[in-house]
Amino acid sequence: MRILMLSWEYPPVVVGGLGRHVHALARHLSALGHDVVVLCRHEAGTDALTHPTADTVVEGVRVVRVAEDPTHLLFEKDLVAWTLAMGHGMIRTGLTVLSGWRPDVVHAHDWLVTHPAITLAEHAGVPLVATIHATEAGRHSGWLSQRLNQQVHSAEWWLANRADALITCSSAMRAEVAHLFEVEPDEIAVIHNGIEPRGWRVPAAEVRATRMRHSPAGTPLVVYFGRLEWEKGVQDLLAALPRLRRAHPGTRLVVAGRGVQATALVEQARKLRVRRSVDFVGHLPDRSLVACLAAADVVVLPSRYEPFGIVALEAAAAGAPLVASTAGGLAELVVDGETGLSVEPGDVDGIVAGVRAVLADPAAAARRAKAAKARLATEFDWTGIAEATVTVYRSATVRDHPVLGRPKIATGNAFRD
Repeated sequence: MRILMLSWEYPPVVVGGLGRHVHALARHLSALGHDVVVLCRHEAGTDALTHPTADTVVEGVRVVRVAEDPTHLLFEKDLVAWTLAMGHGMIRTGLTVLSGWRPDVVHAHDWLVTHPAITLAEHAGVPLVATIHATEAGRHSGWLSQRLNQQVHSAEWWLANRADALITCSSAMRAEVAHLFEVEPDEIAVIHNGIEPRGWRVPAAEVRATRMRHSPAGTPLVVYFGRLEWEKGVQDLLAALPRLRRAHPGTRLVVAGRGVQATALVEQARKLRVRRSVDFVGHLPDRSLVACLAAADVVVLPSRYEPFGIVALEAAAAGAPLVASTAGGLAELVVDGETGLSVEPGDVDGIVAGVRAVLADPAAAARRAKAAKARLATEFDWTGIAEATVTVYRSATVRDHPVLGRPKIATGNAFRD
């Protein structure tokens, strides 16, 4: 098949898990013999002089990377305007691509590419498939009280209702998308994210060096990695740390990642008087991250909202014992008592109990970690995921879509009202 994918992030431009997902899916579709074009962007803040539009083949995938227009728009301050400008650039470049190549399907990844994806699919006269990776309501616990929240939600609603086929990464996300955007759950395909089986081992000397750097006294080492956003629940893990240190003196925490909550989390650690016991290490390169995970006594993923939870698979690939919340997709990835220990989202007591259980019985924790790693090759293999995605592509047909008005916005909580 000829497949046109649109994504606002694609390596080396990576903001979160979406970029890694699209990268892996595109490569594996190409490996299966499909003709894949990814329409994406350069790093924010560049322009056509420093970073002109590029059209290259990387790892078997044709990557068309669009230059930013001259307008002074900042992603952090002008999100909707910035997104519209990005979409305008994608449309102009996409039309050039379509002048000499016609896809069989257009695949949009999340709301930021709604405008160009709909336009290019309609121009080509082919089905539009959309993967909804997360929702604005989900990220804000159901509240859409600010104008920006409502604008993002309406773009998500538009994409979900205009698409000819929908994909979510978990059953939890399917239920969420069906409820929020008023689509039939039976019409949404659930295709899990995957993980590469290779590259998750580093030499033992590097693991020892990492362990010595973060826990020189050999005391318990707890690790969190991921974005530093409120919905990731890092604040709950920090709240648990004083009690963990009382039960296991000297316990240390590594927080790896970047995000808007970084400063607030540092301040919280100071208020809890555990700042010297927490290493905020920012974004770690892949090799350093693997070494950190392998050195950990326990990895904690305390998310309050998690559409899928690729980090759980990455922890399993590194062989790390895991304590994870049951938020969204994590409840489907972590089998409590078999591949890790589960706690309720926002449950600080549960985090304390889970970490203490891992530290009290390392042998049982190692057995769970081994079982988690064994699942990766069968249940989260990217080749199988690519094949399942092609099945969605082949079954998608261009449908008659009614004219869409603006969606109603919940005045209370979108999940309850």
